[in-house]
Amino acid sequence: MRIYDIILKKRNSNKLTKEEIVFFVNGYTKGGIPDYQVSALLMAIYFQGMDDEETAFLTEAMIKSGEVYDLSLIPGKKIDKHSTGGVGDKVSIILAPLIASVGVVVPMMSGRGLGHTGGTLDKLESIPGFRTNLTKEEFISNLKKINVAMIGQSENIAPADKKLYALRDVTGTIESIPLIASSIMSKKLAEGIDGLVLDVKTGNGAFMKKEKDAVRLAKVMAAIGKKMGKDVVALITDMNQPLGNAIGNSLEIKECIEVLKGRGPQDLIDITLELGAYMLKLGRKVNNVSKGRDILKRHLSDGSAYERFKDMIRLHGGDVSAINNPSLLPSARYTKELLSDKNGYISKMDTEAIGIASCILGAGRERIEDRIDLAVGIVVEKKVGDKIRRSERLATLYYNSEDKITEAYKRLHDAYQISRQRPKKRRLIKRIIMA
Repeated sequence: MRIYDIILKKRNSNKLTKEEIVFFVNGYTKGGIPDYQVSALLMAIYFQGMDDEETAFLTEAMIKSGEVYDLSLIPGKKIDKHSTGGVGDKVSIILAPLIASVGVVVPMMSGRGLGHTGGTLDKLESIPGFRTNLTKEEFISNLKKINVAMIGQSENIAPADKKLYALRDVTGTIESIPLIASSIMSKKLAEGIDGLVLDVKTGNGAFMKKEKDAVRLAKVMAAIGKKMGKDVVALITDMNQPLGNAIGNSLEIKECIEVLKGRGPQDLIDITLELGAYMLKLGRKVNNVSKGRDILKRHLSDGSAYERFKDMIRLHGGDVSAINNPSLLPSARYTKELLSDKNGYISKMDTEAIGIASCILGAGRERIEDRIDLAVGIVVEKKVGDKIRRSERLATLYYNSEDKITEAYKRLHDAYQISRQRPKKRRLIKRIIMA
């Protein structure tokens, strides 16, 4: 069997066998197949697609490329959440300790920034000392102690996905339903969970620009989960503007702290409560999502979620004083305001362009080896539907490099559309899909 023949077969829109997929996954994981050939195969998959059976084979091969955690000795249901990625999406950082404070075990394996979207691990690492590379023993110990641990992929968990994930980020093959579905589900199913709530984003800031594609992705992932005996719920959510106000790693941590203290942007709170309510339902803590929302609201307002967040920071080696005093988090040297040049209403935001502007400042990666500047980013102060006056502030850019600000500023400026009429309000949560 040759990888060259597999590339040609998929390029010509033919279905790959289980044996061919296993050969490609194992060969790449072990270093026997070079990046340039796998890049060609990823591009062929991007254009020609995979059917549900191929996607299931790919997911299974990626799971079996490494270790599968056994969390059966930890009492209770183990429920995770995953987002397909968006601009300003910091929900996991709020949600994991919030759900854990109610008594559901949350083993969360997260990723780094991908394309124009930020990564949960990068955001957490803006907290001084925070470790995302816990050992298996530390991971399980934290789950037993406080019901929550947030880690990156270890070398032993779905190593095939770790290599493919990094390669997709730099080869223009991110927005592929079978590649996204297999990547997400291989990590999640390898961590020993009982159930999974998916936040599948759609809109101009999401990888799935069209709602029908987001629905298709959600159904594929739900089907994979069902085949593996897991409870899966997917929420299709809007990403036609940033979620919350902060975009950029330490800026988003500061916003998470606000929400965990019972404050913060309403859209961020709403989606956190909705996703969390379904996690409580899958965790058998409530019979309906309405009761779940009520419980979560109490845990935000009474400080129990915030205290669990600090427990998590402490057990991950992080500096809790930076949570109590967010001014100790990384801060940019300079700021620049974006002012409106007209009166009217914000009618549209090019969310992907806003994410790219943040990446240009240094908050994201263009290449695998790029280092992220944890301090930089953007805080948007006006969003779709908001009234704006000439010379009023639309957003603020936080930066450390003078040579990056001009391009980032222009991208951000061009991302806003202002009209005379207030636009129709969009629904934040569009659909619920259950396996």
